[in-house]
Amino acid sequence: MTRAPSLAAFPRPRAPVAALAVAAAALAFAGCDKKADAPRRPPPPPATVAADGTRTVPVHVNDEGFEPAKISARAGEKLELEVTRKSKSACAAQVKVGDGPVVDLAVDQPVKLAVTVPASGEVRFACGMDMMTGVVVVE
Repeated sequence: MTRAPSLAAFPRPRAPVAALAVAAAALAFAGCDKKADAPRRPPPPPATVAADGTRTVPVHVNDEGFEPAKISARAGEKLELEVTRKSKSACAAQVKVGDGPVVDLAVDQPVKLAVTVPASGEVRFACGMDMMTGVVVVE
């Protein structure tokens, strides 16, 4: 009966495995810096105030989230978020403000959402999947 050779008889290829691990790590780190290489999107335009005192704040939704993600407001202020979807990502397809309904967003079509600013605290807004979030903070 012939006996199969032991695995100890075969040398382990350590150098190629280590080289592959180093190469994979380098590629992973290079991929993490993808945002730095991407062209910078222009920020949303500044807020406007209507004759009735309602302040409209433009908010863009892109692959990285809401911009701006933090909006300051005064207690009781009439506030409106003008949300524009700038990404084809499914996560950016909907938005919800506070306890309000989920609203669909078409690409590059602004949607105005009224915000009831409380006396203190904050009002959260999020994508339909609740992965990207923003906040209106009472100051």
